[in-house]
Amino acid sequence: MELRLKKTHVTFKGKTQFFEHDSNVTKTMMSFSTYVPDGEVTNAIIWLSGLTCNEENFITKAGSQRILSGTNTMIICPDTSPRGLSLPGENDSYDFGSGAGFYVNATTEGYKDHYRMYDYIMDEVVSILKSHFRIQKVSIMGHSMGGHGALVLGMRKPEVFHSVSAFSPIVNPTQCPWGKKALKGYLGDEEDTWKDYDTCELLKSGKKRQDTLLVDQGLADEFLEEQLLTKNLESMALEYGQGVNIRYQEGHDHSYYFIQTFLNDHIDFHLSALNG
Repeated sequence: MELRLKKTHVTFKGKTQFFEHDSNVTKTMMSFSTYVPDGEVTNAIIWLSGLTCNEENFITKAGSQRILSGTNTMIICPDTSPRGLSLPGENDSYDFGSGAGFYVNATTEGYKDHYRMYDYIMDEVVSILKSHFRIQKVSIMGHSMGGHGALVLGMRKPEVFHSVSAFSPIVNPTQCPWGKKALKGYLGDEEDTWKDYDTCELLKSGKKRQDTLLVDQGLADEFLEEQLLTKNLESMALEYGQGVNIRYQEGHDHSYYFIQTFLNDHIDFHLSALNG
């Protein structure tokens, strides 16, 4: 696969770079950003962003470069959906279509041909890491919709991802407005098919990791009660024996200020797993 380098910024002795490529999975051009520290790099963390975001938000705002500088671990930040297809309803709202791929493989008309973000991350992004960047081990984390994606991918493919963490994840999308809208739009009316992309439902079905998940959730998050439903993950993990460290953070909201505050902890968590 040919990667086209769009721009490079020297950052903390490493390089922040932006790429595009023609995707065999989405059948569109896709974009991603990376930070690669100076020196030998053998491991990677995939970051999945939330609603309305693209490949630039995290790499620009979060400050991961400073934390990863001098380590053997890069980070890659894919875009959150295909772009520019002009499908029915694709650009009508912030929580469905462009910028809102929800990390599922769509089955509904039109979307099924392009909105295959689960396979895009699982097959194409992981393959790019291994073939282009010569990465050996991969971990995954994300925020909000991206936290949902990280948890689902990590729960379904524990053999691929060495560790999983999330900020403010949508943990039970079959039970919240964001999730119901997206899952119906991408997967149709048969709600049993939605469960494959719901962390709480995956736990019920017997999916489990042997390690502990790390989740940070702000108590001043305006989406906590209606959309994120963090307590559902807490109770399901306890019932089905999944280790999870849910840290409720007083006064913190849903923003990148929250992510910046605790990002060091998450990266240290992944570095320990990748190098352990």
